[in-house]
Amino acid sequence: MRGNSEMTEDTSIHVPTEDGNCPDRQSSFGFTEHTPTMSDTNTVGLIPARLESTRLARKLLLAETGQPLIQYVWEVAVTAGIFSEVIVATDSGEIADAVSQFGGRAEMTGDHPSGTDRIAEVVRRCCPNAPFVVNLQGDEPELEPETLSRFVGMIQDSGCEMATVATPLCTADGVRDPSCVKVVVDDRNEALYFSRAPIPFVRDQSIEQVLASGLRPWLLHLGLYAYRTEFLLHLTSNSPGRLEQLERLEQLRAVGMAARIAVMEIPRAAPGIDTPEDYRAFVERVRRKERP
Repeated sequence: MRGNSEMTEDTSIHVPTEDGNCPDRQSSFGFTEHTPTMSDTNTVGLIPARLESTRLARKLLLAETGQPLIQYVWEVAVTAGIFSEVIVATDSGEIADAVSQFGGRAEMTGDHPSGTDRIAEVVRRCCPNAPFVVNLQGDEPELEPETLSRFVGMIQDSGCEMATVATPLCTADGVRDPSCVKVVVDDRNEALYFSRAPIPFVRDQSIEQVLASGLRPWLLHLGLYAYRTEFLLHLTSNSPGRLEQLERLEQLRAVGMAARIAVMEIPRAAPGIDTPEDYRAFVERVRRKERP
């Protein structure tokens, strides 16, 4: 679940009043939705950072390029210039020490079933009054700062409780692969459902035939999230729902709660680091950039 990007059209549903301003309105979750002003720019970027990983041990501390992997993501967030603060939320003293060494801020957390729950602990403790928070993936070092800037603009303007990112899925193997999570959106570019199954299902043609025709009806979900802070805290105070437990997808907790989720479609995903091969390729790309 990866990301990189261009913002889609504005999906705001606010109707301007006669003076040109958009009126506040109540969301289904009880807080007032409003068009953000300059005073609302207090958006916090959070990077959940667990030390252990299944396919690539201690990957966030790998430093063959001269700096740890987690530092690249932190630098992207800082360079974007849209966050009032960037915080690494971690259960590891080693990661916290590494973050401190490169000048970042780390907050220790307890054990959590997901990155969303991990950042929620930090938000409750450190920044509960920030209007928006963004959950960045610690293993996506090549995310572009411009992508983050457009993404934050979308969650601020959309009126949705949360936002995420998707990119066209262009291979039949990817469509069928349960590790490639698909998202279906409505005409407002808001998520209808996320699934490991090949949705939408094509009844009268094969997946290969549809792709060969040039159509790209399948969207790959990428793991970049933005939340209205009140909704994030409400979301993580609820237990996993039936859909989340069936598909093992945490975003389905929000779907089950009937939250509105804006989806920003981008042309391609930034490479993520999941395996030793992924990391070796990343190191080589960094070294190519550094060569005269």
